[in-house]
Amino acid sequence: MAADAVEPVDRSAHHDPSWPTAVEIFDTTLRDGVQFEGIAVNADDKIRVARKLDELGVHYIEGGYPAANPKDTEFFERARTELRLESARLVAFGSTRRPKGRVDEDPTLEVLAASGVGVACIVGKSWDYHVTHALRTTLDEAVAMVGESVAFLKGKGLDVFFDAEHFFDGYKRNPEFAMRVLEAAATSGVDTLVLCDTNGGSLPHEVGPIVAEIVEHFSGVRIGMHTQNDTGCATANAIAGVVAGATHVQVTMNGYGERTGNCDITQLVPDLTLKMGIETLPPGRLERLTDISHSIAELMNMPQQHQLPYVGTSAFAHKAGLHTSALARRPDSYEHVDPGAVGNGTRYLVGDLSGRATIELKASEYGLALDKAQVGAVVDTLKRLEHEGYHFEVADASLELLLRGASGWVQPFFDLESFKVHTEHRSGSGARAWNDVAVDMETEATVKLHVGGQRIIATGEGNGPVDALHEALMVAIGDQYPTVHRIKLTDFKVRVLAAEKGTAAVTRVLIESSNGRRTWTTIGVSENVVEASWQALIDSIVFGLLHDAA
Repeated sequence: MAADAVEPVDRSAHHDPSWPTAVEIFDTTLRDGVQFEGIAVNADDKIRVARKLDELGVHYIEGGYPAANPKDTEFFERARTELRLESARLVAFGSTRRPKGRVDEDPTLEVLAASGVGVACIVGKSWDYHVTHALRTTLDEAVAMVGESVAFLKGKGLDVFFDAEHFFDGYKRNPEFAMRVLEAAATSGVDTLVLCDTNGGSLPHEVGPIVAEIVEHFSGVRIGMHTQNDTGCATANAIAGVVAGATHVQVTMNGYGERTGNCDITQLVPDLTLKMGIETLPPGRLERLTDISHSIAELMNMPQQHQLPYVGTSAFAHKAGLHTSALARRPDSYEHVDPGAVGNGTRYLVGDLSGRATIELKASEYGLALDKAQVGAVVDTLKRLEHEGYHFEVADASLELLLRGASGWVQPFFDLESFKVHTEHRSGSGARAWNDVAVDMETEATVKLHVGGQRIIATGEGNGPVDALHEALMVAIGDQYPTVHRIKLTDFKVRVLAAEKGTAAVTRVLIESSNGRRTWTTIGVSENVVEASWQALIDSIVFGLLHDAA
């Protein structure tokens, strides 16, 4: 058989008969996830995130404790009328009754019963150390708190999940007490017993055998997992629990959560579904995972984690020439799953490790046909530019312009003769924020361009050199190319390279732009930050005009 006719690798999931056939997905992004450092959301944000999670198809969405703060109170009130969930059920979170208290007088349980949801998740101590030192009560009282609280909420018609806090630590120290707590919940009618690795300190080889014992002991009761990522094993521990028989896993989007985060739905669900053949989300929903992951990151004002497995922009990105050459022939040769299965796609990165195959693939992606000599010249140019500080894998728009230039294309929109920037500071040395003295500055830029056969001199003012240059450029070419006014600069990043050179160091500038339909990034590198910014700015405008004309 010829090399090109080799049978593709079988990527079909292997399902062991001892594993569950399906696992419930319980998302706690809106409760545990928002405890992640840097996240701050309001009720509007929580409503939007809940809709996205429902669109993904999770079974449960934990919204928080309805009386935790005004924001969560508003969320649950609005959820009654605004949140029309199709796949998920909304869950209210709380705790067991207080020590030596009565369930029918406990304010937390009353709030859960009146929350308007059909599912409550309550947390209780299962580690004797916490009972005696944190709650300062007896082990018998701690067991009674769990059983009575579950029975009270079941009597109010709610489905009840019991989160056994610090379960794995507790079981390892005093298994008899940890089991008594679970038995109290189970005999009181609990729907799911959730084993929590609250400190995130357990490892898969510990988790698996413990879960197996619990599953065997509580035959007929659903067993769930709640794992934190303090050892980097949250997803691995959850999978170990599923292999041992757990059929419910609590997750967060993008692994958000207290301290180092929680079990990440964007890893767990593909692992269970694609690798183990276990049903998780409804059919057709897994393909939405990447888009929803990125959307929720934006809603929570968090940066996208490019390195995330499955959904990260780097998850199926290939830079080495050997990889891209093989991928061109067999996509599965360096990709463990089809990127489309999770809504992602293959990317070919260009840099100093790129070979001819990478350049040919990128050129083809842009609709360009480069001959061998042109491809070779591009490879050499890229290696030199990367050495100088360029980083084209994050600036696809500049890369496309470079490849077009290699094919002989010359941008036809304008030609620069010169530019000049003047900045004047009029506030004196005392202008500082802590002195409450406003800074009085003026920046003016002048550009001399040749546009449509005419020499044009234009001036612009701005709040800095780049803004002023951008305004001058708009004045100079706006009449000839009116669509340029649709191009907005949405982000501007400067990085100092070779910082040991101090103020003489080379700077790299990245500019992100958008015309409302698409977004692109351009790059400039120079020892002069204004020149680096001009390079990125010009590429941004040229790219926008080029694709607007197309």
